[in-house]
Amino acid sequence: MTDRRLWSYQDIAAHIHVRPDTVRSYRKHGLLPPPDHVEGGKPYWYADTVRAWVASRPRNRNK
Repeated sequence: MTDRRLWSYQDIAAHIHVRPDTVRSYRKHGLLPPPDHVEGGKPYWYADTVRAWVASRPRNRNK
């Protein structure tokens, strides 16, 4: 089953336990996948897109 809910910067930040500005910085530096949808100039990602991105991220060695 796929999760097609759209997540904002705030949703992604809550999911990975960082501030929304951190997620914006990830996008600015090309570390976040392209948005799946843009509405009113605001980017949104499918929950499945975010989960796949999180799974592919290098892990912090100190965690």
